[in-house]
Amino acid sequence: MQHNDYILTLSCPDRTGIVYRVSGLLFELGCNILDSQQFGDEETGRFFLRVHFDLPASVAVDGLRARLDAMSGEYDMELKLHDARRKERLLIMVSKQGHCLNDLLFRVHSGHLHAEVAAIVSNHNDYAALAASYGIPFHYLPVTPDTKLQQEKQVLEIVDQAGIDLVVLARYMQILSEDMCRALTGRAINIHHSFLPSFKGARPYHQAHARGVKIIGATAHYVTSDLDEGPIIDQDIERVDHTMTAQDLTQVGSDIESLVLSRAVRSHVEHRILLNRNKTVVFR
Repeated sequence: MQHNDYILTLSCPDRTGIVYRVSGLLFELGCNILDSQQFGDEETGRFFLRVHFDLPASVAVDGLRARLDAMSGEYDMELKLHDARRKERLLIMVSKQGHCLNDLLFRVHSGHLHAEVAAIVSNHNDYAALAASYGIPFHYLPVTPDTKLQQEKQVLEIVDQAGIDLVVLARYMQILSEDMCRALTGRAINIHHSFLPSFKGARPYHQAHARGVKIIGATAHYVTSDLDEGPIIDQDIERVDHTMTAQDLTQVGSDIESLVLSRAVRSHVEHRILLNRNKTVVFR
């Protein structure tokens, strides 16, 4: 059976009757709820809901949106309706380390990630051939301190022209300007090792090896002007020991970075993330 399914996400001040009103509206329109998850945060006093449902072909989407908009005003909701069949369009940005890029390309190509990579941007030319092998436009945009703002303007032009939904910084080793971060608010995800604030700069795994660390981790988060401090989406760790070389630690770290970033991207494109002040609610 072919589904005409949509995903509704919302957050609002917590009060009684929210689930009743949403499910009642969907019932009135003959919708079949396929999955529903909710969370009430006692600290912030906000309620979060994600509902995946099948919309009858006889019901116009515009009519559904109008009913939802009316309800959102009554409950002061931040509400979004997504077509679950549509693939989100990704722009992947990368520098010299390609493990996260390669992982994302494979997951999208194999159908394990419901998205489309519309373009790849890099400040190096190393992965032009890889992009060509997948038939993806590759934009080589070198950057220097003097050309940074001009280069970012080119990136934003690609975002607009290609209809990009999400920018993925897959080990893109450039700090985005405040204007760039503001332009991509809520639609840019970064990945980095979780040693921060220790072991900053080049070769962090070699620095960590020299200090004898016992765990390695990675963090995926939304990009903000506060460097590496945006709302966290996903994290993971793995234990290491004294028998491992710096190269071993680098390999373990690369694997964790790829896994954590792919999970964060999946959560975003499946509309499972809702912002809760400086944190996130991530429905599984």
